[in-house]
Amino acid sequence: MGSMHALDSFVLSRPNRCKSLMNLFFKTPSSRSYRLPVSSLSISAILTKEMEQETSLFDFKTYMFQKGDSVHRALDDAIILKTPLKICEAMRYSLLAGGKRVRPILCIAACELVGGLEYQAMPAACAVEMIHTMSLIHDDLPCMDNDDLRRGKPTNHKVFGEDIAVLAGDALLAFAFEHLTTATSSDVSPERILDAVGELAKSIGTDGLVAGQVVDIDSTGVVDIGLELLEFIHIHKTAALLEAAVVLGATMGGGDKEEIEKLRKYARCIGLLFQVVDDILDVTKTSSELGKTAGKDIAMGKTTYPKLMGIEKSRKFAEELMKEAIDQLSGFDSEKAAPLIALTHYIAYRQN
Repeated sequence: MGSMHALDSFVLSRPNRCKSLMNLFFKTPSSRSYRLPVSSLSISAILTKEMEQETSLFDFKTYMFQKGDSVHRALDDAIILKTPLKICEAMRYSLLAGGKRVRPILCIAACELVGGLEYQAMPAACAVEMIHTMSLIHDDLPCMDNDDLRRGKPTNHKVFGEDIAVLAGDALLAFAFEHLTTATSSDVSPERILDAVGELAKSIGTDGLVAGQVVDIDSTGVVDIGLELLEFIHIHKTAALLEAAVVLGATMGGGDKEEIEKLRKYARCIGLLFQVVDDILDVTKTSSELGKTAGKDIAMGKTTYPKLMGIEKSRKFAEELMKEAIDQLSGFDSEKAAPLIALTHYIAYRQN
């Protein structure tokens, strides 16, 4: 994705027009015109000197390792082996197969940003990761992308068969909501837990992941897919669950409406950023480098950002999304915002 000194170009003063432009383009997920700004729109990102200093001192690798380890242990504890053993083994196979744990870590970081504590967000973080894993299991099925490799290992249906893979995904989806509602600490109000359930459900239904997947399937092989439709697919298929992760964290941490909405806008940017970078990596990296099958989108006739815009314009679009995301964090405590800023950089510059 380029070198880190692209950050040197960040503008250190907030343009007055930023808020009005953001309000114009960021609408509710249910709105038919809901879409993110395209690369021709130049909205300057804000990173104050204080935030730059805090971020430069922030130990991102240690943070990711510690939070990732906490999430892994919580997931391991959540899915126990019981009868029928096969379905539990299939659930654990994909859930504990590794991965970056970006979504649960975003959930925890958002919780801590608004003053909450890790334990308050952990069940929600695990629920998001369970649903994400479900989507990967189902996405890899022969009736979908028909993929043989995920996170450097054979996909779930290659190990357990298609029937068990479908059921493992279904079980993870159901258990995600059970875990969220039964394992969340009693010091999180029932009202906030109910809000979280609604937010998470919406992110995976016909206003979220499922909508994106359906349009993605219908668009495969179609040659005249435009940018607006491509954004619809990725906002719903990829960004919606990332948005839910951040909003759930802020909700569990006690965030107010203004804080949650700023973080929602932040998450929409990084959600689309994640997909743009994913599209770039799919055509610039090998399968061994990615830990999954490279070039599969092009082979299946899918439209991607590099295919539509070219590699360089896609990289420019990713940089703009990164800047817009960081802009949404400018009003928060700089030290508490450092993990989310670092995570944004990580998503933008990741290599797999």
